[in-house]
This record gives sequence, C-alpha cells and structure tokens, in this order.
Amino acid sequence: MRAPRSSTDSPVEADILGGVAVPGARLRVRVSPGARSSALVGRHGDAWRVRVNAPPERGRANAAVLGVLADALGVRRSELRLVAGGAGKDKLVEVEGITLGEAERRLTAAGTAAR
Repeated sequence: MRAPRSSTDSPVEADILGGVAVPGARLRVRVSPGARSSALVGRHGDAWRVRVNAPPERGRANAAVLGVLADALGVRRSELRLVAGGAGKDKLVEVEGITLGEAERRLTAAGTAAR
C-alpha cells in the first residue's frame, strides 16, 4: 500500500516498510560529450547542462555524467540512476535520498562555485 501523496512530494517514491516514502528527485540533464573537461555548466532551460570529456560510446559519457552529478550533489554514485536518454544528449537522472528542491540547491551552489 502506497503512502498518500501531498503536493510537496517528489514524483519519486519508494514503498519501504509499509509505505514510508523515501525522498528522491528526477533531474533533466543536457549533455555535451567529448569536451575538454568534465563539469557542471549551469542551467539549459529546465535542464542542467553537463560537459564531459568522455566520448559518447559504450556508456562512457553516461558514466561520466553520473560522476559529475554525484560530485556536485555530494552523494554516492550508487544513489544516481539514469532513467531515460541513454543514447541521446537529453537525459533524465534519478537521485535517491534528497528532494528535488535540495538537489536544485546543491547543483546551483556547485555551479556557482565552479565559476
């Protein structure tokens, strides 16, 4: 049985221990593979722009994107999951353990610190 959703709940919920919701966030990401260096660049419309130096072959760029996001968010790489966009530049990444608001705050801070 799923816990009731409120308007402040993240779209990602897990059924653990009888419906206790685990916070999570889904982030839209726009990727530029094959860049000189890997970094969180900032916003791109409603998505986050990430440049990675890995080539877009055999999942190397996807792995690099998840590494950049894990560093920027201050979470373990295992807490991130590529939900959609494995073969394209536009991706959807799920982050376990933090809300969307907290993820946005951390990414904003990381993007500002990188400049």
